[in-house]
Parts: sequence; C-alpha cells; structure tokens
Amino acid sequence: MRLTSFSDFGLRALLVLAGSERETWSSVELAAKLDISRDHLIKVLQRLAAGGYVQTTRGAGGGVKLAKRATAIRIGEVLEWLEDDAALTECFRGDGGQCLLTGFCTLRSKLERARKAFYAELNATTLAECLNPALRKFVGVALSAA
Repeated sequence: MRLTSFSDFGLRALLVLAGSERETWSSVELAAKLDISRDHLIKVLQRLAAGGYVQTTRGAGGGVKLAKRATAIRIGEVLEWLEDDAALTECFRGDGGQCLLTGFCTLRSKLERARKAFYAELNATTLAECLNPALRKFVGVALSAA
C-alpha cells in the first residue's frame, strides 16, 4: 500500500504542529520547514481543517494550529480522512471499475480485510505517540535565510 503525497504531507504537517512549542505556524513557515509547495500544503491544510484536525486563521497574525490535543488524534483516522476512500484497486471504486474478474474474484475481500487491519493498527497510535526528541529538535531549528 502506498500513501498519496497529499496524505504524507498532511501527516508531516501534523507532526510539526504537534512537535512545536509554538502554537501557530504560518503556511509559509510550515511549507518551508517541510520543504514542500505552499500551494499544495494549503490544500492539505484545508482538508485537515474540514476534518477538525487543524484550525486555520487568515490574515495578519493568523496561521494554522492543531484543533485538538495530539493525544486525541488517531493516526489511522487522519490517514483515512486524507486518503478520502481512495480506491485500493479498481474494483473498490464506487462504480465497480472495469475489472473483468469482478463477480468471481475472492481477492477483493482479502484486500478489504487488509485495508481495515492497516487502519486499525494505525488507530492504535496517537499523534502524541509519534513525537520524539529528534522530531522536536528538527521542528525547533530555525529556518536558514535563503
């Protein structure tokens, strides 16, 4: 299973926000810290905000911060929200896809069980449990002036 870059960036953003002593980050600062496109990050942050994981405030003095405590954010739930039910294979699509094996393939049920187990395993972990001294050090290091 491969995560989309969208989900990867979302998890990274949450890790930085949770690992920081600062309450709020600007999207510019967060994009620079993560070395990703600000435009792409904004889309990710909008999705995280819609899910209730972050709170965003526009304008001067605004920025993004966690909307709830890191101990209350389950990694599997976030990932499932960010992945937005992306089809694991074609037969998982809402329209059933174009697979010629649909109807007599037993692989789909096994893949579905594996998908559920994947999210269940990640739901056993909170964002707070993913924090460590090395991450906190990385988050706390000032960005170099370019």
